Amino acid sequence: MEYWTEYTRFFTALFVILDPFAAVPIFLVLTKNYTAAERGRVANIVALTVFLALVIASITGEALLRGMGTSLASFRVGGGIVLLLMALAMLRGQTDTVRTTPAEEAEAEDRHSIAVVPLAIPLLAGPGSISTVIIQMHRLDTEYHGPLIILVIALVCLLLWVVLRMAVSIGKMLGQIGLNVINRLFGLILAAIAVEIMANGLKQLFPVLAG
Repeated sequence: MEYWTEYTRFFTALFVILDPFAAVPIFLVLTKNYTAAERGRVANIVALTVFLALVIASITGEALLRGMGTSLASFRVGGGIVLLLMALAMLRGQTDTVRTTPAEEAEAEDRHSIAVVPLAIPLLAGPGSISTVIIQMHRLDTEYHGPLIILVIALVCLLLWVVLRMAVSIGKMLGQIGLNVINRLFGLILAAIAVEIMANGLKQLFPVLAG
């Protein structure tokens, strides 16, 4: 049972980090002059791009770290700090500049293709989600671990796609207050996840901390 809990926790963590509900207002602003069909195509491209970016990161992440001479333990601590910064911004209701800056969002309003940049990258598939999939890919060394990680990424991206396809309805139903409440709740969960990731990395770097 504990084995499968690893993947349910990863599912929850990745969904909270991607936080599709935080992307809804930006998605609506950037597609305000789009037809329903055009907005749907943007949602399709966003979900597919996020999936490909996270899968590629999970597969190539360890080799990239080795090439840079960085240990996975150090990456866990660094990734945890990034997630904690994101969580604090969510809790305070501030714009998360780790994901994307207001200048990038404003520039994107003049572009015809906004699905890949900034919506998919870096708003959704940003430093937080990329570091999380790299770390999770190497938590276990079982036969089906890699395919299950990719399956979880696919399921989260499917939920992301559903939220974006229903962005207009969700925006009307929840309103800005409702979206803010969800984002703050996700921020609290993300803060706990970030602390756990940093703690595991510190235990690897300094074994004396593990007792």
